[in-house]
Amino acid sequence: MTSFHTIHLITSPDYLLHDTGGPDHPEQPSRLTAINKRLENGPLSKNLIKVDPVPATRESILLVHNEDYLLRFEDACLSGREYFGHTDNRICYDTWQIAFLAAGAGMTGVDIIESEEGRLVFAAVRPPGHHAEQGLPLGFCFFNNVAATVRYWQNRYGRKRILVFDFDAHHGNGIQEIFDEDPDVMYISIHEHPTFSFPGTGWDYEAGIGAGEGFTLNVPLPPGAGDELVIQAISDQITPAVNRFSPECIVIAAGFDAHGQDDMSGLDWSTLVYGKIGTAVANWADRFTQGRVLSILEGGYVPDALSASVETYLGGLAIKV
Repeated sequence: MTSFHTIHLITSPDYLLHDTGGPDHPEQPSRLTAINKRLENGPLSKNLIKVDPVPATRESILLVHNEDYLLRFEDACLSGREYFGHTDNRICYDTWQIAFLAAGAGMTGVDIIESEEGRLVFAAVRPPGHHAEQGLPLGFCFFNNVAATVRYWQNRYGRKRILVFDFDAHHGNGIQEIFDEDPDVMYISIHEHPTFSFPGTGWDYEAGIGAGEGFTLNVPLPPGAGDELVIQAISDQITPAVNRFSPECIVIAAGFDAHGQDDMSGLDWSTLVYGKIGTAVANWADRFTQGRVLSILEGGYVPDALSASVETYLGGLAIKV
């Protein structure tokens, strides 16, 4: 019988209050409802510990966003506007507080890991974050949840070398922008080629700037790319880069919109490949971080495919061997 390590699941019903304006918007509350239902009723249910997130502080958000940006975002939400920056970035009055709660989930997870209550954390949050730049909302994202978590881990606990692995179908331009010049954060992204995919960044020649040169690895895939190219890229490019970097901690930008059923990208990944990704991450963690892995939800817009892929990823990550 398959057995699994404990996973701390950080989520909140309050995330459903972020209103994106109706059923035509891809980033729906039903995404989290489907994930929670699947995990609570599936083979991982006995290994889950549900935890409520603690909201991020303003000070922790200012480590990755500027003050002017926060003031503009707050004004947009509290004045009743329907979007911030672009019509894709739908907001409501509650979005301001929910964004702090989403960013705080990763920090709550860091506290769990550092207190040795658990080594594996999955934060099922919305709104997502990896497109948000220091002063720019983009792609449904307002606060960069992953970047804020990395800075919190470094500042609160003195962890220095942190790997960020992003397997969302779309390049995490915000994460890359925030850490472009930082040699202590290795950003690795596998995504659909920017020629064909939003936001048009993530070319393979983008490798970091200044002191951060060589600490960004982009692996763009052509439209239609399936499991074989993912597995090959992990084996031939990504794992060797992780080995060279030798991280102390791993933060995952866990997007699931590369699934073949998800029309938000042209990629064609199966549900099963997410289990293989989880196993690869677990192997890196076993080798370098004493098992410390914190995963934060990004994309994935077909609830059934999303929930199945999350479950499979976490199964690969948490399986005992």
